[in-house]
Amino acid sequence: MRARVVIAGLAALALTAAACGAGGDESSIIGKERLIIGVKPDQPGLGLKKKEGVYEGFDVDVAKEVAARVAGKGVSVQFVDAPSSQRERLLQAGQVDLVVATYSITPERKTKVAFAGPYYVAHQDTLVRQSETRIRNVRDLRGRNLCQVTGSNSWRRVQEEKKIPVNLVKAASYSMCIDKLKSGDVDAVSTDDLILAGFAASEGNQVKIINAPFTDERYGIGIRQGDIDGCEAVNKAITEMYQDGTAQKLLKKWFGATTLTLTETVPQFEGCD
Repeated sequence: MRARVVIAGLAALALTAAACGAGGDESSIIGKERLIIGVKPDQPGLGLKKKEGVYEGFDVDVAKEVAARVAGKGVSVQFVDAPSSQRERLLQAGQVDLVVATYSITPERKTKVAFAGPYYVAHQDTLVRQSETRIRNVRDLRGRNLCQVTGSNSWRRVQEEKKIPVNLVKAASYSMCIDKLKSGDVDAVSTDDLILAGFAASEGNQVKIINAPFTDERYGIGIRQGDIDGCEAVNKAITEMYQDGTAQKLLKKWFGATTLTLTETVPQFEGCD
């Protein structure tokens, strides 16, 4: 009986070793032949899903570069929609391997998912209608209608951190906020300057950025908690992108025509532990 138990145990160990050798650690992005990456579908310049189902933008290009550097140029990448309200759920449920979707690193979010990066440090600013002359900085939002996107923390920076009393008008996405801004339902949209720059470029002369930044927003790459090796590999990829000029090239590709001052040095990483 004892011999049978020993044999069974050895067989189980052999099967485990074979499985590890054949498929790698499925809890990590390292070694995967296909990566599913969540990106925004409705943010011009960052993550935009075209009619034919193709995604484009700075975040999309960053995701492609990171995937190729982490998993090899032959890796297959599948993009899926990752709206602000769904980013943590997608990672926790294992429906995506990474999230590259204007995903600001915050202490609250780090209790639910892990972050590599940041790959860029944006700054929160404010978008208003082109005809607006009275809103010149964040303090001028007092008593105004401000768009509140579900799952985003940008409105908190105004109402809770800056203690500015505003009337919040809910929206499911920033593209809906832009529609509300143009229709007069809100007076302002306040979020990261890269997001605003993308919308400003796509809306012609209907809206404008007030160019009064008031926060630092560290864009991280969301990854499942516990995948330390994967996180470190992504950080290495980001560093290489800044060192070889790829990051700077992508920033200029998507935002070079705007009035924003772009940061072209590698950001200080958060750490993967």
